[in-house]
Amino acid sequence: MAMSEMKKKSELIFIPTPGIGHLVSSLEFAKLLINTHTNLSITVLCIKFPGIPISNSYIKSALASEPQIQLIDLPEVEQPPQEVLKSPEFFIFTLMESLIPHVKAAIKTILSDKIVGLVLDFFCLSMIDVGNELGIPSYLFLTSNVGFLSLMLSLQNRRIEDIFDDSNLDHQFLIHGFSIPVPFNVLPDAVFNKHGGYVAYYKFAERFRDTKGIIVNTFSELEQYSIDSLSSHDEKVPPIYAVGPLLDLKGNPNPNLDQSQHDLILKWLDEQPNKSVVFLCFGSLGVSFAPSQIREIALGLKGSEVRFLWANNAEKQGLPQGFLEWMELEGKGMICGWAPQVEILAHKAVGGFVSHCGWNSILESLRFGVPILTWPIYAEQQLNAFRMVKEWGVAVELRMDYRRGSDNVVAEEIEKGLKDLMDKDNIVNKKVKEMKEKARNAVASGGSSFISVGKLIDNIIGSNL
Repeated sequence: MAMSEMKKKSELIFIPTPGIGHLVSSLEFAKLLINTHTNLSITVLCIKFPGIPISNSYIKSALASEPQIQLIDLPEVEQPPQEVLKSPEFFIFTLMESLIPHVKAAIKTILSDKIVGLVLDFFCLSMIDVGNELGIPSYLFLTSNVGFLSLMLSLQNRRIEDIFDDSNLDHQFLIHGFSIPVPFNVLPDAVFNKHGGYVAYYKFAERFRDTKGIIVNTFSELEQYSIDSLSSHDEKVPPIYAVGPLLDLKGNPNPNLDQSQHDLILKWLDEQPNKSVVFLCFGSLGVSFAPSQIREIALGLKGSEVRFLWANNAEKQGLPQGFLEWMELEGKGMICGWAPQVEILAHKAVGGFVSHCGWNSILESLRFGVPILTWPIYAEQQLNAFRMVKEWGVAVELRMDYRRGSDNVVAEEIEKGLKDLMDKDNIVNKKVKEMKEKARNAVASGGSSFISVGKLIDNIIGSNL
């Protein structure tokens, strides 16, 4: 039954984590729901993180034309003690715990029988207790993938001492949801962290089964094996709804990118041959490499002779002498600061992407049919890179186990990786083209994700129909 036939209006409360990597898909999902279900309204509780001012401006620009979505700013809380900073995950866990009274107070100000659910980011699952107290069911919105979900659910079946046993670095894990064994060295940073990272992951994971549904920014054509495996193995796992890829295709304005730089980038791309440019970009956090690593990248680019657009926030620091002069003389490359990633990946001149393998970037690359050369850095990116290369065959391996602070990836590796990436006969290119069509079809009317969203809505507010 269509939502226009609903007997009464319904409201959802979204509580996203303020990092851009989490906000983009969360807000896109909110917009998708209200644009396809007109009797639904959404309130977003806005969390402020120390040192991430961009999140507030992004939320306001992304939702400026959405009257069905209201915003409530939560008060800033005192930053956790310094020792908590040794683990980003435990820092966030501690910060979220301190926000619980403010979340409860905010929801009480709007509490009515119209509120049918809390949609909680992975890091916000402690808010389930608020929902339980107020009689509101909770749903997990996972900005990563079903493979990561599988890993998290598996943590409770393992002994901590096994995880921290350094002699097992070459060990492989059998995890329900993965079609092949998972090497120890591609597990997320938090799994190895004895300063609260592992504990935080464990505490987040133990709340997954307390939700009424798990909403994942993925599409079943990519992760059907994982979805089926989890659902059949553990009857306590809530229903999984694959609703992606959820992407900000309009590219909301970013305060770090001025219009003149934006226009310069697009003009340069317009002048390049079709599928000839490699785009190098390492995420919304603006990861900075050491000068020695910048030098190796530059030498690898020069040796490969590929055209390139390099989002390098360090700009000229570490570049070999004469590199900029060579780049300008040859006309093959451009170095910029912040870059409009979606527009760049959508451009006909771009044929390859050197990426940190953040999940949003992976989905964008698949949506536009641009193969990735894997260079993971933090969080679950190593696990993503492993799946892209070994499980799905839609990426070229540079490294799968690189982490922030690792030894340099040397120029020869980079040069070879770039040549393999841009080889038009590479089987990866064929697989990525196939996945591009599946990604687009999934979110189209009648597609797998379109249908999954309908089932989710029936779960959330079916009783109001």
